[in-house]
Amino acid sequence: MAAHLEPRARRVKVLATLGPASNSESVIAALLAAGADAFRVNMSHGTLPEKAALIAAIRAVEKSHGRPLTILADLQGPKLRVGRFAGGSATLVNGSGFRLDRVAAPGDDTRVHLPHKELFAALRPGARLLIDDGKLVLRVTAVATDAIDCRVEVGGRISDNKGVNVPDVVVPLPALTPKDRADLAFALDQGVDWVALSFVQRPEDVAEARAIIGNRAALLAKIEKPAALERLAEILERADAVMVARGDLGVELPPQQVPPAQKRIVAMARALGKPVVVATQMLESMIVSPSPTRAEVSDVATAIYDGADAVMLSAESAAGQFPVEAVAMMDAIAREVEADPGYYARVHFSDSDAGVSTADAISAAAASISHTIKARSIVCFTLSGSTARRAARERAALPVLCLTPRIETARRMGLVWGVHAVVTRDITSFEEMVEKAKRMALRTGIGRGGDPLVLIAGVPFSTPGTTNVVHVVRLTGDELNGR
Repeated sequence: MAAHLEPRARRVKVLATLGPASNSESVIAALLAAGADAFRVNMSHGTLPEKAALIAAIRAVEKSHGRPLTILADLQGPKLRVGRFAGGSATLVNGSGFRLDRVAAPGDDTRVHLPHKELFAALRPGARLLIDDGKLVLRVTAVATDAIDCRVEVGGRISDNKGVNVPDVVVPLPALTPKDRADLAFALDQGVDWVALSFVQRPEDVAEARAIIGNRAALLAKIEKPAALERLAEILERADAVMVARGDLGVELPPQQVPPAQKRIVAMARALGKPVVVATQMLESMIVSPSPTRAEVSDVATAIYDGADAVMLSAESAAGQFPVEAVAMMDAIAREVEADPGYYARVHFSDSDAGVSTADAISAAAASISHTIKARSIVCFTLSGSTARRAARERAALPVLCLTPRIETARRMGLVWGVHAVVTRDITSFEEMVEKAKRMALRTGIGRGGDPLVLIAGVPFSTPGTTNVVHVVRLTGDELNGR
């Protein structure tokens, strides 16, 4: 990449979902200019050729703008749905009985087909079934091998193929459906940078996806099931990052329990040094309005104050009337929050685990030194990206300049707090490391003459996982005369 765009004037990253409102190269470029750092491709909708064209458009913008761009492929996951109704819908009355069965015939106001045999074995009397994002609530009264009898607690209109949420039990569904496996193979062949795994319930779900993905992409676990909250630490240990997916989580949990759950997920991810994305309905009103509500602005600000690595736009940028404005608003909120004199004190309310390795100690020391000497940037050399992630988790009040010879590593940094990634030739000596760090700091605009920099790297060079050097240098402003 010939050019190097200047770093963002903020640390938190903006993840924008692409869709019908933002599927052209020109709009993607406008989203990038407005502040998007990463792009979500939702595998639940559209065809694979459409996704291939979308990914190609992102890569074209990446090439023309000289900034590594992050692509996250979001798998649909095992979504549960009822069958079809005669006439397309039915009305369920409060207090009446309703049966879900294994008969494929069209349903009515007394029964409907449920094409998920796993539920018949997992459900017990007393469990709830939430239909159509919780608009209807059924309480299980009896379960047989071919029928689930329920009482309607919250009735209303139910129509074909509406979603079913089961908050009270762990359903033994595979983490990856046949569609997910096909979509995952496609996404990996297309060279996406992150894969989001939907409806994670157990750490084994993450392990199943990891076995297929290997090192071809980073793996993000979406937390949207109460069962996942019960095993959150184990899931985080196996995933590369986590998302607070408040859509389905807000259906399966009472609404008032979602904010504490969000706080807990963010805090635990921060403690383990794993990137965390806060998502869903952040600027929902901007789907149809050029400006958000004050409550939405506060919601985004809260996630940033908590130290989230990234905040996400869903329908706002994918299908809304104001996709570019939504990204620009997210960017503006982030800048304002991070300009707050109390921001860094708030961010450090939840400290990360210092770890026990030499690399962990070096990263913690670099953050401490940078604060003491008022450094302009932490510059890290990395092959895998682990050094940059360790530096980012310290939440130092300065940017992390990530220099890597691998475009794949640079692209993955789009979900990591405070990291500006640049693809550059590898280094072979300590002297080359120092000179290249200086040149790149000046070239990207991160540093100016007289600024101190804190360098972290691993010796021997080009060996992943060997972070063992911290070094302080000062820019003179003449380094650009070098190579």
